[in-house]
Amino acid sequence: MSTRLFAVLSALALPALSLAADDLSDPVAVAAAMRKANDFYVSKLAVHGGYASSWKRGPGPGRSEHREGENLISIQPPGTPTVGLAMLRAYEATGDEAFLEGARGAARALIDCQLESGGWSDDFDFGGEDAQRRFLRKQVLAGDTEKGKRANLSTLDDNKTQSAMLLLLELAHTPAGKADPELQDALRYAFDHVLAVQTRIGSWPQQFSGAAPADGLVKKAEIPAEWPREWPKEKYHGYHTLNDGNLEELVHLMLRAHELTGETRYLDSAKRCGDFLLLAQFDGDQPGWAQQYDAEMVPSWARKFEPPALSSSESYGACLTLFEIWLATGEGKYRDTLSAALDWLEKSRLSNGKWSRFYEFGTNRPLYCEAGTYRLTYDDSNLPSHYSFQSDYLVNKVERLRADLAKPREDLLASRRPPDTPERRAKAARNLREKVKTALGTQTEDGIWLDKDEISAELFVKHLNAMSAYVKAFKNS
Repeated sequence: MSTRLFAVLSALALPALSLAADDLSDPVAVAAAMRKANDFYVSKLAVHGGYASSWKRGPGPGRSEHREGENLISIQPPGTPTVGLAMLRAYEATGDEAFLEGARGAARALIDCQLESGGWSDDFDFGGEDAQRRFLRKQVLAGDTEKGKRANLSTLDDNKTQSAMLLLLELAHTPAGKADPELQDALRYAFDHVLAVQTRIGSWPQQFSGAAPADGLVKKAEIPAEWPREWPKEKYHGYHTLNDGNLEELVHLMLRAHELTGETRYLDSAKRCGDFLLLAQFDGDQPGWAQQYDAEMVPSWARKFEPPALSSSESYGACLTLFEIWLATGEGKYRDTLSAALDWLEKSRLSNGKWSRFYEFGTNRPLYCEAGTYRLTYDDSNLPSHYSFQSDYLVNKVERLRADLAKPREDLLASRRPPDTPERRAKAARNLREKVKTALGTQTEDGIWLDKDEISAELFVKHLNAMSAYVKAFKNS
């Protein structure tokens, strides 16, 4: 054990929380396991400081959602941004700078593949032709300002650009990050461009390469009297997009940026998005939201299995987003519309206890696509397996949000910043103990976690975050 790591571990124990030395949840053992995992990732898996989402055991080529390669990193979680954030949380819990260096490496990888448009794509291959095929910000800084035929499309889909920005944001507010001008410049550049992409009505598209038009339409969405029952094969990446938590993650990012910097532009951006969600919510008996809306605020098709319809998961995400904006601002208009939406979600629950992803306008009947043909149907007996047309994702979530809405805002805010007392830390440690035991019990001798026979970044993030929170409970305040 290195002298630095030994000093870090020796400082962890609190008499009020100490456990037996042979206990699987001994905080010193937990911190050592965290360091073993971190060291394996940094020394064996990092590519230019960044990470794929999974690797063939060996380790072999890294994988993202769409491809694999020896020099590939993933931007999409659970890739580079989320691995880096987990390392940063481990540093905050232990004070061990090895974790900080891992997080800084992930940030450097992101900076080096940031697009000129300000955000990021799905992944990046540092050993292939991506540097020639994509228009990167670092190329512009080096004097290469002609885009030509190079790709420059940043994506907000699946929390890609948002998660990259969140890592840079959190790291930029550490002492090391504050002294890093390259990091600060990349972060400012990303925020400037993402804010410029926010539409006049307050939404964001799924993908972007330039600023939003200044003359976009601002109007209330309405349930359409008629809508196309067949997929029109139209481009949808510029639509107002709620799908896959697009706006939810952006508002989380803006609220966190406002919390850390105090800059009003971030809070204003979150409020503008809240105003869009109020306009996008339907009136009447179906006060929910669609997955996406075109420039005329008409619910529209996206992929061939994503029809214009009420969407249960996106409606819950919109509720949660409005709830967070209300908590941040205290403005009642963001809260007032939520009860009706939650009522609709509750009445739309299926007899099997799940929710359909889609509900038909007017009738509220569950809508599905038939496997193979993707023809719209009300029959759920032959569904494609690649998409969640039914889910128990909302089980307990609707009730929990409704319960929170019944509490005073001041109490909710106080509960998120509880006093740091030995009793509270002891409770936190007890609540995390089983998760930590699972992490320790499933970690290999190399310090990694496997999903079947693949090294899994998702499990790394999950377990490292749990162990970090556990170890943090044993630190002196």
